[in-house]
Amino acid sequence: MGQARSRFSQAAPVLKRATLWLVFLAPFFYLTYGGANWLASQSAHVPNIAFAWESAIPFLAWSIIPYWSINLFYALCLFINTTPRDVDMLARRYLTIQIVAIACFIAFPLEATFVRPATSGLPGFMFDVLGGFDKPFNQAPSLHVALLVVIWDHLRGRLPRRARLFWHVWCFLIGASVLTTWQHHVMDIPTGMLLGLFAAWLFPRDATSPLANFTLSRDPKSRRLGIYYLGGAVAFLVLAALCIRLTAAALLMLWPAVALAIVAVGYFGAGPQIFLKRADGRTLPASRLLLAPYRLGATINVWLWTRKMPASVVIANGVHLGRFPRRHEANRFATVIDIAGELQRPSGTLARWCSFPALDLTGLDKIQARAAADVIEAARHQGPVLVCCALGFQRSACVIVSWLVSSRRCENPAEALQLIERAGRRVYLPMETIHAAREGV
Repeated sequence: MGQARSRFSQAAPVLKRATLWLVFLAPFFYLTYGGANWLASQSAHVPNIAFAWESAIPFLAWSIIPYWSINLFYALCLFINTTPRDVDMLARRYLTIQIVAIACFIAFPLEATFVRPATSGLPGFMFDVLGGFDKPFNQAPSLHVALLVVIWDHLRGRLPRRARLFWHVWCFLIGASVLTTWQHHVMDIPTGMLLGLFAAWLFPRDATSPLANFTLSRDPKSRRLGIYYLGGAVAFLVLAALCIRLTAAALLMLWPAVALAIVAVGYFGAGPQIFLKRADGRTLPASRLLLAPYRLGATINVWLWTRKMPASVVIANGVHLGRFPRRHEANRFATVIDIAGELQRPSGTLARWCSFPALDLTGLDKIQARAAADVIEAARHQGPVLVCCALGFQRSACVIVSWLVSSRRCENPAEALQLIERAGRRVYLPMETIHAAREGV
């Protein structure tokens, strides 16, 4: 009896918070969704974006059942939490998706071109109810798919292992049903996935929001890099707008646009937290997928700059300096000390991994550089150590300089740089970075 009362007292705050959020979110959803539909219906002409081959997609009346089931999971997930903070995280994801999607529906309304055949029985009843409030205007991004991404992510780690396969299959059916019920066109799906990933990135599980500690950078170089990335994001947006008349696939350019915009925010003041990279070198799935276009560009850049160079060089006492390693390269070391915020630890790596994420082409914080240097000194006694960033030219070199000076292997940063160059690695350290290395001692 006492244990039951204790469990209830622990669950009560979660139930109360979930109920309050649901009381707010449910009417907010239907009011804003219906309002956007009504505004679009007042326009004389609402465009559509579809491929010609979409007419071959079959209409499956039974798929309205998984389509409707997302409403149940939407509410249920609010109550399947262990703390009020978890409830708030999920509700904020829901709210972000709703606000962004409705803004898109109002600014760029699109119309579905399908005319559904008559249906009967339970599917017919469910289609009739759906048609009572859903009009064919709220298309891209698919609100259904965006919410599905968040709901799938929320439950996959909370279900028993045996139930996860069923959950993945059912989520696939929900996602496919937006097409087989003729509710959406094909390009509504990737845009919906992009929105869902953005919400999951903005309010990550077991981590603070990457924008929580945003402070406008005072570093002119960091702001300048932010402007460059923001310009790249705008360029992709303009390209998408110009090409959308030619092909619906132009909407895929929103993916690199969002990724570059997020990186720009990092340089403007959010810092390396935008990558949601953990101390073990892994990144959260939302960050991994959302920023994939940027990471692809970074990986290509590493290959272009270092393809004719050795992966790493030994500096002193079993400590190596190099570019970001592949799996087989990392496994040659006992410890990898990684200073690259943008790249993720290769899967299957056996080495102990210590990550100190930093943005590319920016000076390291002196406290961060000293902490990494201390780890080098401790780790080298356990086997060879690799200190790396993307290219091995700046961030990791700064840490090596800090280690060489703090461990008294070199008298000053200039001597440390000479030692690195004699080892066969040309590095590019701006003066402010050298000063940070000196001050970190």
